[in-house]
Amino acid sequence: MKKNCALILAAGKGARMGAGINKQFLNIKGKPILVYTLQAFNIHPEIESIVLVAAEGEAEYCRKEIVEKYNISKVESIVIGGKERQESVLSGLNKVKNADIVLIHDGARPFVSNRIISEGIKYAKLYGACSCGVRPKDTIKIINGEGFSIDNLDRDTLANVQTPQCFKYDLIYKCHKEIMKKKVKVTDDTSVVEYFGYKVYIYDGDYKNIKITTPEDMIIGESIMKELH
Repeated sequence: MKKNCALILAAGKGARMGAGINKQFLNIKGKPILVYTLQAFNIHPEIESIVLVAAEGEAEYCRKEIVEKYNISKVESIVIGGKERQESVLSGLNKVKNADIVLIHDGARPFVSNRIISEGIKYAKLYGACSCGVRPKDTIKIINGEGFSIDNLDRDTLANVQTPQCFKYDLIYKCHKEIMKKKVKVTDDTSVVEYFGYKVYIYDGDYKNIKITTPEDMIIGESIMKELH
């Protein structure tokens, strides 16, 4: 039987955090950020397996101090990521076994909800490719080379894209392999399938589903954690 697999990306060093260690290992309320992320997928009834992508030199730490210590039982393998995000994703996709749907998610996005995971699986099955996203709260302006505003974008037609980004496995794997051969750089996985002409459905994300990137995000994260627990 084909299954749903979560591919969790924890290979980024997070230079903007300025903490000197991988941001995913920083603690919120006594537990590493990555633990909350993995637990969200581990307890979800529709997720059968997890592939964790770790930075070079951190795989063993992830195994002992994260996966084994916190009993993340659905982790099937831990693989080493590359220098760029798309290299890390392809390394992870190479290790996914017998999956129908794959959900690609940032390790530093610990507040992903059951609903977001469930709907990601549902819409990936329906449309082949989807991502959660939220409407921008701020007015978005286009500025010219001299720094002057030249136009406003309509917020109703925009989305801040989050993760998980969810796909039929065969589709995303094929597209990632092809785009790597073409040496095209992309910043997220929806752009990979869009490059080859596939449509991506955007469903409702959550403003709490933040990616912890800067020291300010840690403060927001602590606040969200108090609210959720």
